[in-house]
Amino acid sequence: MKKYFVYLLTAVVAMGFAACSDDALETNPTDKVSGPALFDNATAALVPLNGIYRMMFEQGWSTTGNTQQCDGLTAWNLCAEVMGDDCIMGATGNGWYWYDCIYNVKGRYTSGAWRSYDLWNGYYKLISNANYIIAAEETMGGSPSDVNYVIGQAYAIRAYCYFMLAQYFSRPYVKGDADRMREKCVPLYTEPSAAGTPGKPRASVEKVYAQVKSDIDKAVTLLSTAGKQTHKTHIDYRVANGIKSRIYLALEDYDGALAAARAAQEGYTIATPAECLAGFNNVKQGDVMWGAEIITDQTPGWGPFLYHMDGISMYPGTQNYGYAAPKCLNTELYAKLGANDVRRGWWKTTKELKDEFGIDMSEDGTYCNLMNYKFRFSDPSQSLGDKMWMRVEEMYLTEAECLCRKGDEAGAKAVLNKLIQTRDADYNCSSLSGTALGSLTSTYTGSLLDEILVQRRIELWGEYGRVMDIRRLHQGFKRTEAQGYPTTALLNNCDTNDPNTWAWVLTIPQAEFDGNENMDDQVDQNPTLLKGQPEGKALENIYVTEEVEE
Repeated sequence: MKKYFVYLLTAVVAMGFAACSDDALETNPTDKVSGPALFDNATAALVPLNGIYRMMFEQGWSTTGNTQQCDGLTAWNLCAEVMGDDCIMGATGNGWYWYDCIYNVKGRYTSGAWRSYDLWNGYYKLISNANYIIAAEETMGGSPSDVNYVIGQAYAIRAYCYFMLAQYFSRPYVKGDADRMREKCVPLYTEPSAAGTPGKPRASVEKVYAQVKSDIDKAVTLLSTAGKQTHKTHIDYRVANGIKSRIYLALEDYDGALAAARAAQEGYTIATPAECLAGFNNVKQGDVMWGAEIITDQTPGWGPFLYHMDGISMYPGTQNYGYAAPKCLNTELYAKLGANDVRRGWWKTTKELKDEFGIDMSEDGTYCNLMNYKFRFSDPSQSLGDKMWMRVEEMYLTEAECLCRKGDEAGAKAVLNKLIQTRDADYNCSSLSGTALGSLTSTYTGSLLDEILVQRRIELWGEYGRVMDIRRLHQGFKRTEAQGYPTTALLNNCDTNDPNTWAWVLTIPQAEFDGNENMDDQVDQNPTLLKGQPEGKALENIYVTEEVEE
């Protein structure tokens, strides 16, 4: 029988995290939710809803330790960034994110302090609480607009979380591939669970994505008749469409992704050159669609996102981890920037670091040729800086990609020129054509689609989760020292050059198997392979043999 934590939604609001237990992994809340009146009406339901959002930017609640690399959505996105080919870690530092970078986390599934547990436990806690709100859909009082605002957000949260779980714990969706569709993904929970409710078996990739699609479509429908977000942390109709555009890109549904990306753009403005260079630390900026505003009395302990990214603002202070383990840009990608592109200012060369800031990277042996200057504290003395989860520029890039894939090259070029010319007045993609992509991300074809994706890599560096795009594009990548990677991060033990690799698929935490009678670690654990494919019985185990309709 599945064991669960005692989890109080009101405690989430007050503290931002749930009680922990060493012998169970919470994938559902208990039946001891505090205050049934919280779900009686839409106004009261904002309390547990805001509790969910607070969890998205709080530090450490999703693990039993290792909190320095566990602060919700920004940490999970940064994990996917360093797993890719553009966000280079110039040094090991204390090891935070380094093990994600070098693909040395699969074997740590027995611990509650590492990435498998962090992601699994974190996303399922968010799902658990969203399910309580969704369960009140038919009984919640209030105006239809207010009820739809609350319920619609809960559906969007559940869609987003299951989508991200699928990204981390299964191989990517491949349209038309029947075998891929029946591979095991993650368990689906769509109703509140009482203490002692049995855990669910792993559902197939097809079934999980069907649930994700159903949930995000429902969210968009409900939020279309609700008001705009009352705070940037909330998901409204536009943000829900932004999430939908990500999901539909992964589903290779370019009509759906295009419509969603266009709907998401309403009311936002592309960042000006001055805003581009302001540090990406203010959710009130006109291009920010979704994010967390961090105020002085809510600044978390040492370790969240900006501590890992900003190696300059605090230099040579004591909290300059962004210098000890610098995040740098792939030099091949930097070479794609025009001479007058304002985004060159997002990274500093070793010469610029020395000339502008007096930082000599050679003094302690740390190597970083293009150190992050894109993400910076708004006030280093107070550890202040907001967290951004979605910007409108992503929606323009999605629109351009979808138009190109649908054969409307003129439309795609117009959209891309409109966006990138705000960064580089000399930019013009009008001469480009075609949709050819290389088998590796470093095999540039010069096609229009290739250029759109290059600009996406530059624009969204550090904020989106690069390996997620690599997965959906069915490309591989190969790291080299020429790109700026240290030899210890070249991944010679991985076949990341293969789009069907299991290296990108995390192992499921042992705590789930210990508490879930419907999951068996001998047949349901993901392959620990970094190279090659499962064979024999191991190959049989990757498939769902039978799914029971609920």
